[in-house]
Amino acid sequence: MIPNNILTNIKSIIFLFSLMVVIPFGVNAQRMGHSVSRGGGGRTMSRPTTTHRPTTSRPTTSRQSTSRISNNRSINGGHNKTISRPSTSKKTVNRGTTNRTTNRTTNNNKITNNRNTNKKTNNIKNSGNKIDNSKRNINIDNSKNININRNNTRVNASPRRYTRPPHVYGGHRYYCHRPYYYHPYRPFYWGPVWHPWGYFVATLATTAIIISIENQKYHYDSGVYYVSSNGGYTVVQAPVGATVQTLPKETEKVAVNETTNNYYYAGAFYSKSDEGYTVVPATAGTIVPNLPEGGEEVKIGDITYVQFGDTYYQPIEVDGKNMYEIVEVTEDK
Repeated sequence: MIPNNILTNIKSIIFLFSLMVVIPFGVNAQRMGHSVSRGGGGRTMSRPTTTHRPTTSRPTTSRQSTSRISNNRSINGGHNKTISRPSTSKKTVNRGTTNRTTNRTTNNNKITNNRNTNKKTNNIKNSGNKIDNSKRNINIDNSKNININRNNTRVNASPRRYTRPPHVYGGHRYYCHRPYYYHPYRPFYWGPVWHPWGYFVATLATTAIIISIENQKYHYDSGVYYVSSNGGYTVVQAPVGATVQTLPKETEKVAVNETTNNYYYAGAFYSKSDEGYTVVPATAGTIVPNLPEGGEEVKIGDITYVQFGDTYYQPIEVDGKNMYEIVEVTEDK
């Protein structure tokens, strides 16, 4: 016989062992969605678990589907609003096109204005050494030149002997001390107070003075001579014999010979005397740096001269600079 106390201990051990086996099995059954028992209660408990799991997964699935459908519609243009958005962008493109057209027009206007501005600027820049074409086109009446006194273009013989043979052509001999060197005739501009021959003005400055030569009345102001014409005054060549007290500051000395100089301003030659400065005819062999407007290039044989009335100027070069020498013209006997 086993004693009672030992038997009691064995039963306790068996009971504890049973508990250890049964309890984990129940817990695992709950985790798997099953009850420990297969009765109705276990089924009732498993339904909420099954219902909860799909419910949790459905919103996730539906959101993904909605996103895909929405994206597909946006890409394929399924909605009218979505289609209207490109229309708005087209309007924007049209605005851009309009802006481009406007910009082109504006730019063209700017270019045109810049060209006009540049032309005006160039005229102002060139006014320091060339004629102002705008004045010539507007205010010059070339028909007035027919009344110029022929003495103003007469040439005195050179006081020096020529060492170069003359240029012979058309029954005339053309004498010069220096060799011919062609350069284009470009009229020189002597400043804003100077005007070329034939230029017309309605009024004269208060500084103008009156000079009478051979019963002809001239008005003189700042190196320019005027005669009265219909409704105003027309610029003419300096009349030989006219005497003035002062000359413009741009006047230059030019050598006539070793002992004689003349004063040259805008095509006119002056001789200094006690009375002032008197206009004299040009002297052959005199070299001048610039010529005014009113001349004309004429080709005589192989040489191109610049002609003012009866005066011929031959293009030459002096120390690398373009200049002109007054030509002495005689008949070929």
